[in-house]
Amino acid sequence: MFKLKILYYYLLTKFFRRFKTREALMRFQDQKILAHLKWVKEHSPFYREWNDGIIDKKIMMENFSRLNTVGIDRDQAFKVAFEAENSRDFSSTLNGVTIGLSSGTSGNRGLFLVSNEERARHAGTILAKILPRSILSKNKVAFFMRANSNLYSASQSSRVQFEFFDLLKIVDEHFSRLNELKPSLLFAPPSMLIRLAEAQVKGLIQINPDRIFSIAETLDPLDQKNIELGFKQKVHQIYQCTEGFLGATCSEGVLHLNEDCVRIEPEWLDETKTKFVPIITDFSRTSQPVIRYRLNDILTVRKTPCPCGSVLMALECIEGRSDDVIFFLNASDKRVSVFPDFIRRAILTASDQIEEYAVRQKVDGELNVFLKLKEGQSRLIKNLITEEINKLSQLLGANEAIIHFHDSIPLLEGKKLRRVMREN
Repeated sequence: MFKLKILYYYLLTKFFRRFKTREALMRFQDQKILAHLKWVKEHSPFYREWNDGIIDKKIMMENFSRLNTVGIDRDQAFKVAFEAENSRDFSSTLNGVTIGLSSGTSGNRGLFLVSNEERARHAGTILAKILPRSILSKNKVAFFMRANSNLYSASQSSRVQFEFFDLLKIVDEHFSRLNELKPSLLFAPPSMLIRLAEAQVKGLIQINPDRIFSIAETLDPLDQKNIELGFKQKVHQIYQCTEGFLGATCSEGVLHLNEDCVRIEPEWLDETKTKFVPIITDFSRTSQPVIRYRLNDILTVRKTPCPCGSVLMALECIEGRSDDVIFFLNASDKRVSVFPDFIRRAILTASDQIEEYAVRQKVDGELNVFLKLKEGQSRLIKNLITEEINKLSQLLGANEAIIHFHDSIPLLEGKKLRRVMREN
């Protein structure tokens, strides 16, 4: 029965939830949300008293026991989740509900609950979005994550072989297993894909997936270029977090938001309405309802229509987190906000000899720039980077930033890769 449900949601997403216009999509969302809100307010004590305002991770975790509709206590859920993390056995459930733990990049860990029905829906939806061929074709999936989950392995069948690769293990330990599996689909964070691409070039692994997906971390243009060179193919993306499956790239490699599953209200960050923070409402998730939930991601809208013709919103990129906005200072010592993508572009425009980089800010108006160069004159490249950042400062009406250069990359094992980061 479970596999039939996966097939049902696969067919529903693949063939029936197709919209010719944005207006038709909005009407569909309105109908779903009205019915969903009625059900949720009957079954969730928190939402029964809710005033229709915006919530966030802090509010959700503080009210977790009253917010979920399956009677699971927050402390008990954390206990089960932490036991799974420590034992590395992620098969346990609580009252038949899968318990998951977010990575906590914003400083606090979050819980997520997924019922069996939601597991089937997630598996069917994601297969419809990512499989390059029919669901009846055989696929071997290599999935690199910090933690496994029943949510991810739900799609396991005679046609889909799912293999979990633990990110907490040393990279070299995965090579022989990867070579033996020869995955048709490879999912990994960019920080791991970079290492696998290097191993592919050196001949340590010899795999040729049909598709490679970047997950869990922001995909930097430099990293994307190096991964694609290593594997000699396009890198696709999946936008997923504790709060839901929010986006996936189409056949053209363009990232679209999953507006057939989730309503996304943009909280615009600029006058041109190109950058926004998403406020999400998942109109199908019932065990842990997500309604008008504000994420702290910065998304950039694609300027031109996607060639695939989908009416689902297309993105230029996921820039990173809103608390990674950098601050320059103007002549009056007032803060000038600088989006991470602006810093990224300034660095990459300076030279094609940059192999890796990281930017960290602790003090307004100052930047720590860490570089790993392929070759060339280090002093010259640093001067070029300084020029590009100064141009950016001038464009934004800010003072020139004080830049401190370093010749090593501060990437920590077990941490998410963030090329541009505000540290306070």
